Amino acid sequence: MRVSTKARHAITAMMHLAAHHGRGPVTLSDIAQTQGMSLSYLEQLFSRLRKHGLVNGVRGPGGGYCLAASPDEISIAQVMDAVEDRTPAERERFFAAYRPGSRSEAHDMWHDFSKRLYDFLAHMSLSDFVRAQQVPASARRATRTGVELRAVG
Repeated sequence: MRVSTKARHAITAMMHLAAHHGRGPVTLSDIAQTQGMSLSYLEQLFSRLRKHGLVNGVRGPGGGYCLAASPDEISIAQVMDAVEDRTPAERERFFAAYRPGSRSEAHDMWHDFSKRLYDFLAHMSLSDFVRAQQVPASARRATRTGVELRAVG
């Protein structure tokens, strides 16, 4: 499984919306400026996100985009599938069509890894991702390594 630049930008933009959820629409120009992205590129991404029902556009003064559901209900995998124009059925057919042993052992390993990574991202919501980013970097490192950091003194 490859996380494309398109998917990374879409996830970043959706995290921005999730962080501002409940505060009204957010303009694409605000996201572009804050996240350092191209406005025209964001317009293309949001067209796909809207088509897949993940965002709602609000027209007029004070308009912009809002999440179409709670950040708890939108998974990172849904965002990736939307911008890659894949339906969940297409993704499942891809994984189901693979026959272990039909290629090399390494290919089998990478296919299994891709499936597990996709399943992980399918169970990670935008809220989960935003909350993880709000934890101080030192605490994130300690959690990842399993080492608890304590103040000495």
